[in-house]
Amino acid sequence: MAVTSEATTLWTGDLESGKGHTTLDSSKAAELPMSWAARSQGAAGKSNPEELLGAAHSACFSMQFASLLTKNGTTAESIQVTAAVTFAPGEGITGSHLLVSAKVPEISEEDFERIAEEAKATCPVSLALAGTSITLEASLA
Repeated sequence: MAVTSEATTLWTGDLESGKGHTTLDSSKAAELPMSWAARSQGAAGKSNPEELLGAAHSACFSMQFASLLTKNGTTAESIQVTAAVTFAPGEGITGSHLLVSAKVPEISEEDFERIAEEAKATCPVSLALAGTSITLEASLA
């Protein structure tokens, strides 16, 4: 069964001085303030599309990695994933860097790296980001 998730953004004003709020409609988990300054320069207390994309990418990768580890006959005690999504004004989103640290008993370094690369290549958010660079730095904790 397909699941559709929704988020809504209300923006007021022009790009540079305007502001917006993005609401996670499906989960009702958050309402996030947005601004161009937060996107182009970084601003405390405000989010941006790249942060939301990073949240989606890190969550998706961790689920895909857990699934592939299970298929390998190993279960992770923990998987920590940070997705650093870069935005350059005038260029757009230039990449997502996945930084992974996981505790996986009884797995070889070779299998760990192979499965991490497979998760990077096959998680649905990575597939959606196929037009940008995705890099991976994974280590056993």
